[in-house]
Amino acid sequence: MAERRRHRRGDLRQPQPPLSPAPEDPSPLEPTTPREVAVAKRPSKKTRQASSSTSTSSATCSPDVWSDLLDCLLHQIIALISSFSDLLAFSVTCRSWRAAFLSFPSTSSFDVPPLYLQPNIRYPPRNRSHASYSLLYNCEWQLTDPGKRSSSHCCSPPRNLPSRMEYLGCSYGHLILSNSDQCLLVDVFSGTNMRPPRLKFTGSNPNIYYGVLDGPINSSNSHLLLCSESSMFQWQVGSNSWLEHPVPVDMERIIQIVFLKGKMYAMDCIDGIHTIHLAPQLSMQEVEVDEEELSRGAAFRSLMNWLVVCDDMLLLVDCCMSIDKLPDLSVTFRVFSLDLSGVSARRAEVENLGNRAIFVSFDVRNAALSCTNPERWGGKSNHIYVATQSEDSDEPWTVVELGQLTRCETWRCLNFEDGQGERPENLWVLPSLVYDIGR
Repeated sequence: MAERRRHRRGDLRQPQPPLSPAPEDPSPLEPTTPREVAVAKRPSKKTRQASSSTSTSSATCSPDVWSDLLDCLLHQIIALISSFSDLLAFSVTCRSWRAAFLSFPSTSSFDVPPLYLQPNIRYPPRNRSHASYSLLYNCEWQLTDPGKRSSSHCCSPPRNLPSRMEYLGCSYGHLILSNSDQCLLVDVFSGTNMRPPRLKFTGSNPNIYYGVLDGPINSSNSHLLLCSESSMFQWQVGSNSWLEHPVPVDMERIIQIVFLKGKMYAMDCIDGIHTIHLAPQLSMQEVEVDEEELSRGAAFRSLMNWLVVCDDMLLLVDCCMSIDKLPDLSVTFRVFSLDLSGVSARRAEVENLGNRAIFVSFDVRNAALSCTNPERWGGKSNHIYVATQSEDSDEPWTVVELGQLTRCETWRCLNFEDGQGERPENLWVLPSLVYDIGR
């Protein structure tokens, strides 16, 4: 009896560690000290009865059991993640989880909704020198995760950046900015930046108006493309020089570029679609679209179009006004699939998006994005998420069911003019971390 009382007092002096605690969030760049894990043999029934008040085995309590999970189990966990916030937490849990994150099979199913970026740009007083008037002067933006509204994130670029930077687009988690000969890539989540080499022009100021990446910036063979009225400039990430490709004189202004199955597709300012090849020299070929399919939309007037890659399909999203509802300003969204396998493209209307949702902003230089199974994070399938707020709603964005008419008089920042502004407006973006998965 005395031994039992002493044993209980010993338990009070040495509290039990918590059962299988989740590990702290160490940075994957910080070195970790190796720890030994004691694996106890399974005690007999008599031993368990005698030591029922003792601490749990160290193998069960050690945080290392989390880092020792098999990659196949961790990949199953990744497939269940439904928000960027949870994905970020997973990727920085420990080194073994980070390795599983990077080795996630590309053939597996994985999808999170994009973040909603709302810029807040405060311009300096007019009595300041003109050098202070930069797009990034006192600039910050807020990122909201539709899958976890409580985890919004504010970010701003580093200081001492080149002045008078103009916005060219957003691609693969990076804002693309330029002040004529100097270009800048800013990570929307971390605020870190990358400066390509300065541009050297063959003629006068090229008036660059659009920029896009053809792949994740950390991939081995990604390029930055800049479009001007007379040339397309190409920079391989990490190289020391640019390539300049003259644009045909009769070519309309390119306002959007997407990539599908190794091919480059572009849409111009009059909604023409082209295929583009950069090697051995720049060549553009307009894609002829079946006119019979186009004529079916006679009751609508197109306001703005987006190209969006959805799995292995190329879709065309059309925001159009109903002519029958004039003078009321009512718009609807229609989606068409583009079959590019033949001599001419066959365009067929998609009546229902199934388990998908599409995200668009009113600056077509920002890539339209898609997401599957939005119900996992509280979203809605067969809906278009528009990066603008309605004055009669508390939601920071607008959600419209495909094919349904909606009045847009209350939409804020409504602009159907291809969004060629010098600064970014509200937009949807997938942070660069998402593109690192499986890399």
